[in-house]
Amino acid sequence: MSIETKPAPTAVPTLPKKGLGERVRAAVAAQAMQIVLVWLGIVILFSVLSPTAFFDGSNFRNIAISVSILAVLGVGTTFIIITAGIDLSMGTILVFSGVVSSMVMERMGDGQGWGVAIAGIAAALLSGVGWGLLNGFCVAKLKVPPMIVTLGTFVAALGLAQVLTGGIDLRAAPDVLVDTVGFGRILGVPILVLIAAAVVILGIVLLHRTKFGLHTSAIGSNPEACRRVGINVDRQLIKVYAFAGLLAGLAGVLNLAFFRSTTIAGHSLTNLDVIAGVVIGGTSLFGGIGAVFGTVIGLLIPATLRNGFVILGVQPYWQQVVVGAFLIAAVYADQVRRAAANRGKVTTNLFTRMFSSNRKDV
Repeated sequence: MSIETKPAPTAVPTLPKKGLGERVRAAVAAQAMQIVLVWLGIVILFSVLSPTAFFDGSNFRNIAISVSILAVLGVGTTFIIITAGIDLSMGTILVFSGVVSSMVMERMGDGQGWGVAIAGIAAALLSGVGWGLLNGFCVAKLKVPPMIVTLGTFVAALGLAQVLTGGIDLRAAPDVLVDTVGFGRILGVPILVLIAAAVVILGIVLLHRTKFGLHTSAIGSNPEACRRVGINVDRQLIKVYAFAGLLAGLAGVLNLAFFRSTTIAGHSLTNLDVIAGVVIGGTSLFGGIGAVFGTVIGLLIPATLRNGFVILGVQPYWQQVVVGAFLIAAVYADQVRRAAANRGKVTTNLFTRMFSSNRKDV
């Protein structure tokens, strides 16, 4: 009679715990944190040069408000650039959506009240989605390059807005919309900023926690591989452009509520500002890599520079020069990083690490 012996339990290897210094180095090495450090450096510089005027709560609130509408546009643009696409039309889709929204609200009853405001918001969102679907269909089904498609819709949306208004800004917006969304506050925080923050959080969750975000990143990395594993690339691209159009429509409502005007001539460079912020924030123009949180910081950098230059009395035109330098540096660093990755090397120089990007925000 043999006695069965049980095998001795195998010890489960445990990973060594990271020390505080190692965890701090890992946090600093994260792409989003590096961009934050660049922005903090700019804040510290202006705070030293003008401590009373710049380092003030109301001034930071002004910076946050100026970034809010761009951040809403930036979330949608981040998704598009991750697919290796581009959208030059979001500024004029914003204008067109605002015009349609204002016209709808003007023609409803006395043009006041939440019922009118909700109808105007719905009209703006539908207008944005319509333009987004058109962009997505032309890119995915007709195979027209995204730059050409969105350049065409950039001109078409602005032209139609001018046709509808005769080139004159509309100012029809219910008081409740202006007083709450445009200038309202909750615990001292502008509602405009809270709405933008909600959109940013939604974008982060969509990109990093849903199949929609996973497919978006995968298409940007290798669309052919996505087709072979069964992902409907065309449908996903249309969804991404429609999502960006929806956010452009929302931005049109926010713009109308804050300025109480459609500002038809005020968004000719909005697309460039947003794309610059997205790229500075670490999203790769070559697709597959991007971070919504990085986009927000990327948008804060030019806004902070503009604010600081105005306070110091520097010509605001220099802000465009500095942002242009940031944009070129970010694209160059992305190219260097990709070239190193293709050679199987890891870039280690400080300049490249400052602007290198990966998929995760944190």
